[in-house]
Amino acid sequence: MAAAKRRGAEALVLERIGRVDDRRVLSGIIFINRNGLRWQGAPSEYGPPKTLYNRWKRWSELGVFARIFEGLAAGAPEPGTIMIDATYLKAHRTASSLGKKGGRGRLIGRTKGGMNTKLHAVTDGEGRPLRLFMTAGQVSDYTGARAMLRDLPPAKWLLGDRGYDADWFREGLQDKGLRVCIPGRKGRKSPVRYDRRRYKRRNRIEIMFGRLKDWRRVATRYDRCPKVFLSAIALAATVLFWL
Repeated sequence: MAAAKRRGAEALVLERIGRVDDRRVLSGIIFINRNGLRWQGAPSEYGPPKTLYNRWKRWSELGVFARIFEGLAAGAPEPGTIMIDATYLKAHRTASSLGKKGGRGRLIGRTKGGMNTKLHAVTDGEGRPLRLFMTAGQVSDYTGARAMLRDLPPAKWLLGDRGYDADWFREGLQDKGLRVCIPGRKGRKSPVRYDRRRYKRRNRIEIMFGRLKDWRRVATRYDRCPKVFLSAIALAATVLFWL
């Protein structure tokens, strides 16, 4: 009963003051995510903080930001080279406390660096992200590689570091018609030949991760819900690389 009265009061207020423009709210959401502020810290020009937070949560749960990123990335020209790698994103204590029961959980794991989440990504030859996948921090890079192998964009070459040196992964890439440029692990009995000159271009995916981490809300995870946190990453990737 109380909740119904509250919703009715909020609807009445919105009717009187009018709905805040979505573009204005989106600018506020970008401002908060880029600077890692509390929602109460948003300048008044972007609208009420509660409005910013409510639409951020609603749009994130609906997958709006992920669909925008996927749509823009899918419209890019077919890349000649793609790259794969992963990075750690630190989880703040507000995100890692009170673990969720059941389901996939919050995708937060414990490593030597503390509580974190691992972001797996596939980019084009210029370092622009094409695919994103998230796991708990302690999960192997092979898990991300296996998940993204089925949906790799068409290309001629794939570049990766020696963390992706696995026979099943190389065979899967070759079945897709991709030429592999991945150095062999040090423990291999027989060395693996790869194009060293082409491999030097792999630093572009490292630069991409660095630019994503310039957004404070990406570098440090405050969101408990993994879908909301992935929305923050997708929003940052869209603004930085596809707009």
